[in-house]
Amino acid sequence: MTSKKRNILLMVLLVCLVSCSKEQEQPAMPPPDIPVYQTIEQEVLIHHEFVGNVSGFKDIAIRARVEGFLEGIHFEEGSRIEKGTLLYTIESQPFEANVAAKMSGVAEAKTMLAKAESDLDRIRPLAELKAVSQSDLDAAVAQYEAAVAVLEAAEANLRAANIQLSYTKVHSPISGIIGKTKAKVGDVVGRSPNPVILNVVSRIDTILADFFITETQYLKLARTHLSEEGFDDGKYRVTKLELVLVDGSVYEQKGKFDFIDREVDPTTGAILVQTSFPNPDELLRPGQFAKVRISMITSGILIPQRCVMELQGIHRVYVVNDKNEVETREVTVGPTVKDFWLITDGLEADEKVVYEGLQRAKAGIVVNPVVQDIKPPVPEKQ
Repeated sequence: MTSKKRNILLMVLLVCLVSCSKEQEQPAMPPPDIPVYQTIEQEVLIHHEFVGNVSGFKDIAIRARVEGFLEGIHFEEGSRIEKGTLLYTIESQPFEANVAAKMSGVAEAKTMLAKAESDLDRIRPLAELKAVSQSDLDAAVAQYEAAVAVLEAAEANLRAANIQLSYTKVHSPISGIIGKTKAKVGDVVGRSPNPVILNVVSRIDTILADFFITETQYLKLARTHLSEEGFDDGKYRVTKLELVLVDGSVYEQKGKFDFIDREVDPTTGAILVQTSFPNPDELLRPGQFAKVRISMITSGILIPQRCVMELQGIHRVYVVNDKNEVETREVTVGPTVKDFWLITDGLEADEKVVYEGLQRAKAGIVVNPVVQDIKPPVPEKQ
């Protein structure tokens, strides 16, 4: 090898040694900063809404209890009426004739009783003197007792006839608001098997709002203690029961639970829940639809919705562990609270969830977590 070639080779080796030493001397790249949200456990206010049907505290159907032509209507439709107010009159002539016949029967029975009593009073002293036989006395006693029974039966028939006559005048059974009449003067009412409903009277100082819950929801509710204030099972606590009207406004009066029905409808798998609301201004009327909103407080963890990735119904988040390594975590989400998810399973307090840069985050990489100052919503005062 010539000296010239040897010099070139030495220069190449020196360049390689210098470059390698520089590479070794270069410091390692610092882990990238990544914004994270630090979880906290707190009280969370959540809402459940159910479509409900409004009815009066009492909705009493007015029916004719006897058959006949409707002769009179004695109220103003849609007005407030008091208990005992005369509403309708039905032709009474056939019932008056029946009462007269029954009164005649009572008079006849009284006459028979008077004769039987007179005969008995005459025969009894004669029997004591042995002037008549014992059989004559027994016959007089039996005749008297039969006359008493006949009179009692006649008087019972008269009372029944008077009751039938009283049904020709239909009075309101409660105080409330009466609706539009469903029968007009001259209509035949009270005919079986489907008597016409003449009207409905509703008491609406308190209204009822009925809604249905699923069997699963019922099982959760059944494990709690119901009361006028709501229920509290240590995890969920009802704070308010509200009515959201069709125009989106929230009814000012707060409600209470009344009862859960006795059975689950096997055709729908739902069960009826009844709530009640004061209605002092009578703003609400039977037949309205409204949403029953149940506000509940529970203890849980809220994280911003942007932290959550969803794929085929599975929710995941990136969590930075104690070694500043990124790991993937599957979580179970509950209802949303403003821009946050309620996490019911998969996260604990004081964990760091990747907030931004989800596209750059990968499981296993080391990062420098930068905690963001993000305040989760807190329940308003009840």
